Amino acid sequence: MQFRHLGNSGLEVSEIGLGANSFGEPRKRDRAESQAIIHAAIDHGINFVDTSNVYASGVSEEFIGHALKGRRADMLVGTKFGSMRRQGPNNFGGSRNFVMRSVEDSLRRLQTDYIDVYMIHRPDTRMPMEETLRALDDLVRQGKVRYTAGCNFESWRFVDAYHTAKSNDLETFAAAQFGYSMMDRSAEAEMIPACRQLKVAVIPYLPLAAGMLTGKVDASGTPPPETRLDIEKGTAEKWITPANLALINKLENWAKERDHSVLELAFAWLLAEPIVATVIAGASSPEQVAQNAAAASWQLTLEERAEVTAILDANPSENSGPYYSSAAYFREPTQMAPRG
Repeated sequence: MQFRHLGNSGLEVSEIGLGANSFGEPRKRDRAESQAIIHAAIDHGINFVDTSNVYASGVSEEFIGHALKGRRADMLVGTKFGSMRRQGPNNFGGSRNFVMRSVEDSLRRLQTDYIDVYMIHRPDTRMPMEETLRALDDLVRQGKVRYTAGCNFESWRFVDAYHTAKSNDLETFAAAQFGYSMMDRSAEAEMIPACRQLKVAVIPYLPLAAGMLTGKVDASGTPPPETRLDIEKGTAEKWITPANLALINKLENWAKERDHSVLELAFAWLLAEPIVATVIAGASSPEQVAQNAAAASWQLTLEERAEVTAILDANPSENSGPYYSSAAYFREPTQMAPRG
């Protein structure tokens, strides 16, 4: 496993990271499975796990905390705040009140006294970003947070937040996290150039396009049982189209000619972009962790990446949508929490 700096920071993260959004979810990873996956990740050189306080309503963080007992120094933990855990005033967003509550709750669930990378899950468009940034700066100065990042920001909002922090002598983001893969390239127009200019690291999520780039969806468009595309029918309807299946077939053939899989190509293509620090990928088993970790060993040449990009340009994927995920609750009046 190779390691890269998280932007301009001194933090070194593994090129492949572990996504924990399935930990604790129904029909997905229970505590024992999650622990086995985390330990396998450590054993294969992966040193960064990505979660959020809303994944499985906080159970994901709890599972990570349990699994890292006695092994905390082996794994960097990135978690998020801001998304809605429950309706009601002061229960989501970027206010100082909520940030300070959220970090304490996450520290307790993770059974740790610091978070390596604390991320704004989504920008709170109801208020000035400076309030959130000042709260994060205080947490860094207190030692509860080591580095900060922004997730699901539009490019202009991310740049504005970065310069707001810079001009007020506050902690600046070390990284930006957003959707990016061979089948979702919308970030290339503005967000990735912005990160290059700011020297901020990119942490792509959904690098396998919800499983389309694993090579496991057959030619008829049928996903394997109990996979994300099988469980989440809406996700399957979005991604499994004739045009997308045709594109994957071309990518599979290109990879096979070089004795690799399309899954390995998905990671290698992203990692050929120097601004990418770590690629977040979920795993359903220790064996899949090993497969993901091994994919980082394939290093594309500039010419090879250009060849693949030419295929993507000639066969654009369908339904990828924007690179960021927005939340309607930031645009609607806050409702009282239901009783009971």
